[in-house]
Amino acid sequence: MNDKTLYTELAPNLRISRIVTGLWQIADMERSGQSLDLDAAARSMSPYADAGLTTFDMADHYGSAEEIAGIFASKHARGDVQAFTKWVPQPGGSTRETVREAVERALSRLQTERLDLLQYHAWNYADPTYVDDLLYLKELQGQGLIHHLGLTNFDTAHLEVVLDAGIDIVSNQVCFSLLDQRAAGDMAALCWQRGVRLLAFGTLAGGFLTERWLDKPEPAIDDLSTWSQMKYKRYIDVAGGWQVFQRLLRVLNETAQRHGVSMANLATRYILDSPAVGAVIIGARLGQSEHIANNLKLLESDLDDAGRDAIQAALEELTPVPGDCGDEYRKPPFLTASGDLSHHIDSLPPPFPTEARAGGRTVALSGTIWEDVAGFSRATRHGDRILVSGTTATHGDRVIGEGNPAVQAQFVIDKIEGALQSLGGALKDVVRTRIYVRDIDHWEVVARVHGRTFAQIQPANTLVRADLVGDPYLVEMEAEAIVSG
Repeated sequence: MNDKTLYTELAPNLRISRIVTGLWQIADMERSGQSLDLDAAARSMSPYADAGLTTFDMADHYGSAEEIAGIFASKHARGDVQAFTKWVPQPGGSTRETVREAVERALSRLQTERLDLLQYHAWNYADPTYVDDLLYLKELQGQGLIHHLGLTNFDTAHLEVVLDAGIDIVSNQVCFSLLDQRAAGDMAALCWQRGVRLLAFGTLAGGFLTERWLDKPEPAIDDLSTWSQMKYKRYIDVAGGWQVFQRLLRVLNETAQRHGVSMANLATRYILDSPAVGAVIIGARLGQSEHIANNLKLLESDLDDAGRDAIQAALEELTPVPGDCGDEYRKPPFLTASGDLSHHIDSLPPPFPTEARAGGRTVALSGTIWEDVAGFSRATRHGDRILVSGTTATHGDRVIGEGNPAVQAQFVIDKIEGALQSLGGALKDVVRTRIYVRDIDHWEVVARVHGRTFAQIQPANTLVRADLVGDPYLVEMEAEAIVSG
């Protein structure tokens, strides 16, 4: 196998294996309180690296994964290896100091002076402090502690927000499989346009897209043995159920037999062939099972047009997984092992502080100087009514999405949602929006962003051209909500 087949340039000066070994199952192996032999687990990484699978993916919350990878790098690695990790902070924002502490903790665990790729996850786009977190990470990147920055589980709109906030992102790690084709549409198009590569996980759906489950009776979630299986059984349910899934497996099996490869090879190859995909991530249970030879075989296999057409026809029978990439961690249906976020976070704190005022009013304040100078609040609640002030794509001292009306409109809607959340409301409570655009030629792109959020809510709406305060501002929006229940 040649280097071109086995490796790819994810970013400048970062060559990785096209099959990345995922270490998320370390957390699953430790979930009962079992203590792993960290050195033995580190030694079990050697066969992967020796076979050319030199890239490993982990996170701060994958149990002892970072420590194991650090031991491997310092004691057992021969040649270059790449360690990708993630920072998944609790919601509510971080300080510059806590961001540095998180990065230094990862550096210590991985026993390295620079992180190859640090991937960031945000829980709530309505809380704009995720932008601050990424800007702090960019500072640490400038100081040499981080080589490249990536995202994990970001949707298309907010990947674009981050890029237009001036943060260089090289990758977005998302669920992408035959069962879950969300990344194949707008996400892939944006990544291709902006030079971002997708790192695809879940390509085997926790092992469901293999011969093991072909023509087998449907299991109950409670009878499944791993978190991955519990998670991806929920995907099967959402995608149309067990019988539809079995029809997909039969097509996959017939095509795999004709190509002389395993079903796992074929399912993964289909995703790897997507132009925006830089690599696929296949999980490993270190020291318990490995499929190195079979994984490498997928890089030597090709999928012909007939096989691709057969799989595509089977995919059209599935019910599309709703929403965009990463929505499974932010809104129902929560496609996680537990079916909710209980094993990830306790609660979402309000994005903005609130203060009680005379007359039964409560105000939300974003802390800008203009709230004091002009004497207004970000939003005011009285009874069940919430009024949100005219909102622009301002964050601190910067404009988000300068020159891009779609990004500005998205960031504005996020801030409105944050104000509503802070006062006990939600987007579903909105009954009126007003949109002001500097250039009337932008009306349609802004209206489409509005429609993406409010299509099922359909508040009363007005859109007009207006001279906005400050040349960088292309969009301003205000909202009114009546909180039900």
